[in-house]
Amino acid sequence: MNIVVSAAEMQTMAEQARLQGRTIGLIPTMGYLHEGHLSLVEMAKRSCDVIITSIFVNPTQFAPNEDFARYPRDLQRDTELCRSAGSTVLFTPEQNEMYPDGYSTFVSVDGISSLLEGKFRPTHFRGVTTIVAKLFLLTKPHRAFFGQKDAQQCVVVKKIVKDLRFDIEIIVAPIVREKDGLAMSSRNVYLSPQERSEATILHASLRRAEQLAGSGERSAANIVRAMKSMIQQKQNAVIDYVEIVDADTLSALDRIEKGIPALAVLAVRFGATRLIDNALITVR
Repeated sequence: MNIVVSAAEMQTMAEQARLQGRTIGLIPTMGYLHEGHLSLVEMAKRSCDVIITSIFVNPTQFAPNEDFARYPRDLQRDTELCRSAGSTVLFTPEQNEMYPDGYSTFVSVDGISSLLEGKFRPTHFRGVTTIVAKLFLLTKPHRAFFGQKDAQQCVVVKKIVKDLRFDIEIIVAPIVREKDGLAMSSRNVYLSPQERSEATILHASLRRAEQLAGSGERSAANIVRAMKSMIQQKQNAVIDYVEIVDADTLSALDRIEKGIPALAVLAVRFGATRLIDNALITVR
């Protein structure tokens, strides 16, 4: 596995791989890797010759009051995990490689970036879309792999690929969960034992949404009400949002109808830790 820290070296390496006719897959991460990230590497190995895993804790997607400084980092551990999983390149640039002195150019997506997460983290997606666009330009992937847990991010990334005509296929992998249903996240390490136990209610509430829709409930408001009622029973849970939205546009739905892909989405705080999760709701 090659370890690359220079943006220029990464770009040159990617250009050479393309000239050689090799298929490049990119897994963009902020590190502190878990099984969810490694499942993306496994997926990339099935269709790509060069598997680039990037690790960069991106400062521009954190607001001043968020957890950039304490975000978990362990590059030595992550390096070994990438090597074992089968990454062929590990790209770990320093901050000045991605944002040199005087940097003032950003990529933003209007509309969908202001919904859901955007209401609570208004500068977040400008940072996400900027760093993703830069990674695309540096690694030149044919395919980029993202996890469904960050559902809104996946929609936003697909939008920049379409609007800016990046010749990249975006592949979204299913959520990887712990045995008790909690979606794997690097931030799970922040949870106290009690918060960790309570956080399993998130997946349980999503399962309840699926059950209600499966039994004929079509009112999004009724489903949301049932989900919130479950979550609010937990002592440490503070809801930012629970919504049923169109899976493609992220616009709020009043009713779940056959033929409209619906997504139950939520963001809930347990103490100082904010967790997101989602589930696709299908009507047959």
